[in-house]
Amino acid sequence: MARGRRRKFHVSKLYSFACVRPKFEEDHSQLGGPGFSRVVSANDPEDAINLSYGSNYVSTTKYTLATFIPKSLFEQFRRVANIYFLISGCLSFTPLAPYTAWSAVFPLIVVIGATMAKEAVEDWRRSQQDTEVNNRKVKVHQGDGNFDYTEWKKLRVGNIVKVDKDEFFPADLILLSSSYENAICYVETMNLDGETNLKLKQSLEATSIFQSDSSFKDFKAIIRCEDPNASLYSFVGSMEHDDKQYPLSPQQLLLRDSKLRNTDYVYGAVIFTGHDTKVMQNATSPPSKRSKIERKMDKIIYLLLSALVLISAVGSIFFGIATHDDLEDGKMKRWYLRPDQSKIYFDPNRAPAAAVLHFLTAMILYGYFIPISLYVSIEIVKVLQAIFINQDIQMYHEESDKPAHARTSNLNEELGQVDTILSDKTGTLTCNSMEFIKCSIAGTAYGHGVTEVERAMTRTKGTPLINELDDEDHEENHVDAKSAIKGFNFEDRRIMNQNWVNEPHADAIQKFFRLLAICHTCIPEADKDSGKISYEAESPDEAAFVIAARELGFEFYQRTQTSISLHELDPMSGRTVERSYRLLNILEFSSSRKRMSVIVQDEEGKLLLLSKGADSVMFERLAKNGREFEEKTKEHLNEYADAGLRTLVLAYRELDEEEYMTFNKKFMAAKNLVSADRDEKIEEAADMIERDLILLGATAVEDKLQVGVPECIDKLAQAGIKIWVLTGDKMETAINIGFSCSLLRQGMNQIIITLETPEIIGLVKSGNKDAIAKASKDSVIHQIREGRKLISSSSAESFALIIDGKSLTYALEDGVKDMFLQLAIGCASVICCRSSPIQKALVTRLVKTGTRKVTLAIGDGANDVGMLQEADIGVGISGAEGMQAVMSSDVAIAQFRFLERLLLVHGHWCYRRISSMICYFFYKNITFGLTLFLFEAYASFSGQPAYNDWFMSFYNVFFTSLPVIALGVFDQDVSARFCLKFPMLYQEGVQNVLFSWTRLLSWMFNGILNAIAILFFCTSAFQHQAFRKGGEVVGFEVLGATMYTCVVWVVNCQMALSVSYFTLIQHIFIWGGVALWYLFLLVYGAIIPTISTTAFMVFVEALAPAPSYWIVTLFVVLATLIPYFAFAAIQMRFFPMYHNMVQWIRLEGRADDPEYCQVVRQRSVRPTTVGVSARLDKVSQLITRKVHHAVHSL
Repeated sequence: MARGRRRKFHVSKLYSFACVRPKFEEDHSQLGGPGFSRVVSANDPEDAINLSYGSNYVSTTKYTLATFIPKSLFEQFRRVANIYFLISGCLSFTPLAPYTAWSAVFPLIVVIGATMAKEAVEDWRRSQQDTEVNNRKVKVHQGDGNFDYTEWKKLRVGNIVKVDKDEFFPADLILLSSSYENAICYVETMNLDGETNLKLKQSLEATSIFQSDSSFKDFKAIIRCEDPNASLYSFVGSMEHDDKQYPLSPQQLLLRDSKLRNTDYVYGAVIFTGHDTKVMQNATSPPSKRSKIERKMDKIIYLLLSALVLISAVGSIFFGIATHDDLEDGKMKRWYLRPDQSKIYFDPNRAPAAAVLHFLTAMILYGYFIPISLYVSIEIVKVLQAIFINQDIQMYHEESDKPAHARTSNLNEELGQVDTILSDKTGTLTCNSMEFIKCSIAGTAYGHGVTEVERAMTRTKGTPLINELDDEDHEENHVDAKSAIKGFNFEDRRIMNQNWVNEPHADAIQKFFRLLAICHTCIPEADKDSGKISYEAESPDEAAFVIAARELGFEFYQRTQTSISLHELDPMSGRTVERSYRLLNILEFSSSRKRMSVIVQDEEGKLLLLSKGADSVMFERLAKNGREFEEKTKEHLNEYADAGLRTLVLAYRELDEEEYMTFNKKFMAAKNLVSADRDEKIEEAADMIERDLILLGATAVEDKLQVGVPECIDKLAQAGIKIWVLTGDKMETAINIGFSCSLLRQGMNQIIITLETPEIIGLVKSGNKDAIAKASKDSVIHQIREGRKLISSSSAESFALIIDGKSLTYALEDGVKDMFLQLAIGCASVICCRSSPIQKALVTRLVKTGTRKVTLAIGDGANDVGMLQEADIGVGISGAEGMQAVMSSDVAIAQFRFLERLLLVHGHWCYRRISSMICYFFYKNITFGLTLFLFEAYASFSGQPAYNDWFMSFYNVFFTSLPVIALGVFDQDVSARFCLKFPMLYQEGVQNVLFSWTRLLSWMFNGILNAIAILFFCTSAFQHQAFRKGGEVVGFEVLGATMYTCVVWVVNCQMALSVSYFTLIQHIFIWGGVALWYLFLLVYGAIIPTISTTAFMVFVEALAPAPSYWIVTLFVVLATLIPYFAFAAIQMRFFPMYHNMVQWIRLEGRADDPEYCQVVRQRSVRPTTVGVSARLDKVSQLITRKVHHAVHSL
């Protein structure tokens, strides 16, 4: 298509229901009032600066340079543990502290600093993506008719821009002119509303004359319009040009992030920029999402803080009593505590005050109950987990060169707990392309193509495709069919290559494909070089029909306002001839009509009505003599629906001239009406002529799913995950996709909630808005109640809920939404059609708050941003065009099928790792902290810590932190292959069995037992026996070092027992942590006593030479770990969890035994009601019933 060539064909005149040029209506009377105050001086951007309109710079980051420090610190101190450690750190600078101040403050600085650094890196990445969008370039008028490239971020309101073919619009524009003579253009709004069909836009006639760059040299106009708002489908404005005013409507509005298609270029005036654009008005600020585990972790911290306060209070009471009773005959009983160094702390006369001070000291000392390094360790682990997700080659899409990208690592474990997936359709489940794959003509089925659904069923069942077994030629044909013809995947030698002339019903085949070539609104374009015809179509399925007709010998090549011309095969001569059909009327498709018809006159003068539509409306319009192939066609339609194909029925009739003239008179009169019942009159006229049709057959088009979508949905369904589809498409399209991806199946009961009823339609025509709203709400409530009754009356059946956008508006209102949610929860599949972006977000919020389970939203367009941000986890599809969804998502993947591995493998692993890691963290801190409490009780609650200051500070930082990080990064209960083979493993995360209160408390109880055992055995072993050659018993420093050694050994060995999948790194970290303790004891003990204090030479001179030290360490480790080992062995053998069962399968080598594996799968918590497996199960049940029935009949 040559740039600059003017288009002479007036597309707007093609449609029978042609759009009328906008005129001033009552809406425009609001201009200048509140909400309608925007004034734009076109071609004068300096005026926009004076009016303080914003720039076109867009930011999706959480922080700025100014807000990072305060906002990030606020995020950190939302965690109660960090607040506690901040207070403890401040108190550590007072005499009350049992250890040095810096040993208390250092870990807090490390934790806060590391977490803030991680937040900064993640937000910097968002900033990089923003920079890429803001630095895109577009041609802008620089003055004197010259256009030059300017970055998007520099655009100002009032700029005149020139957008070329296949470019995105950089801001919201008013269309001024285009490369077409009548100033129309085609716009793809997939990023806004998810629809792939092109929208037709047309400028005002007054500005359509500006056809070149130079013509804008002196262009001036004043645009008055509504203020920035989020409504994508409405716009009110006016343009003043050459002292005349012209009304503006959505027909002239080009929205940011939509794309120019099939038009060489357009000129437009910028009216909204940056965050004022409608797409950004629909976006919300990136929320600070926190996982459910993290929120539960806060509750555990509260529990531990409560325990900390309790034991501090108990210790202080005992200390106060002991202090009060400390004087005996004027002498101190506890002289060894050196009370002379304290004025209040040990004063028997001031025991209450001493008890209060002891409480503060104890609150600081027992702080090791709270794991300060837990948060930073989790942050490190989550970042490393995100790196593994990003590096997973199995989630890399080679065609688009897009890997998976975890944009935030805060929600890794949530990926393993998803209960409900809310998915967009277009660009998410589908590839935005249709393929003509099969057809039924005169009762004969043609086409050997195999759909994605059929492939998925075949792989699941493990048998070869029937079509591929018919004969070897079909196998070859199927391979050959994978040609590079977009929209055509049909193969059948019976009718290809002009072989249809030899078929028994050649006449019907000719009429069938002729109908496909004529009954549409496509526009042909011939390539100048090759001469090959391509088509501009309103929808992909229309293009697929015309392409199929072309490939089978009926090429549509020319269209005028009154005729359609074809190249078609003449069966008599065997040559291709040109035939022209006079185009008389087009009866357009609508969601209520569910059909489209054209009336043409052929070269012989015959008047023909050609019609195509849904089987639900077409079969009832057949003539008695036109039903010859009805039963066979219905049978084929059912087969096609089972294969996930979209079907249309084709029929025709010949008209006599008198009948046509009567119709045309009524039809034209209806078209020219300007009353409210215009559409009704047009429908009446169309209904009068679209009767007594003769059936030709049916088409089967595959709304091409992305590769692997049915298998992915099947696996997710087997994992017990519910899947909802929220789409802006019409109901019929959504239902067809539901069948294609196996969310719907034949025999599933459909509960359809719609307001397309005669009663509501009648009220709409009356124009009484209050009556319409009341009746609509009542109707929706009635339909919801009926649906709930239907579900409650049949527990064995599976149901699908399908609701349109108008009904959804009322279903989401207060007082109705809870009923709607209960109905939806009772259904196996939920499909919401014609959903606006805000409705998608509201439905997501309803599911999230109503079920209190983890929700995941997945989409690819700007219309999905609200949904992605509202859900617990937002997944953006990065393979589609546009980056709005990706920039607002938590995880980006290139294809929907990668969701299977993201959730079932990485999600399961991350959930298990984080859960085990947190449980272990609390265990090891309770073990360590309780030894401090027990030792203080042993030492008369004197406030004396059992360990050296830096021993305590480094416990969580060095000696026990690395093994737990390795657990969180590398551990696997089962391999990725088994995660995918046994999807029900995923339910462990959904039911939260690995992070339940029972499991948490059991780990804490284990820590309590271990702490008691360590103190008891160490003190019992050393209390009454000589430790040195001189007969002295152990000192405080030796006992403390021995207890600390036992703690380090016990918690690290406990880690070794907890690991399911050992790697070299885990061995290094676990045993390296123990070795590091001994190394630290050597090095730190060698430092001068003023620094090392109680640790000075304690290992070299006291511990290492003493056999009792090594014997006690060994004995304590065995005594604490044997009970846990026995418990774990008994549980796994006699009370196995689901992952334990899979581990047994792997251990016994029965992973490939189908019967044994099926027994394990039958432990499924939820029955699979959607997906390929459910479809196969249903077919098996039907076959079984038929066999039983046949046996009993004999």
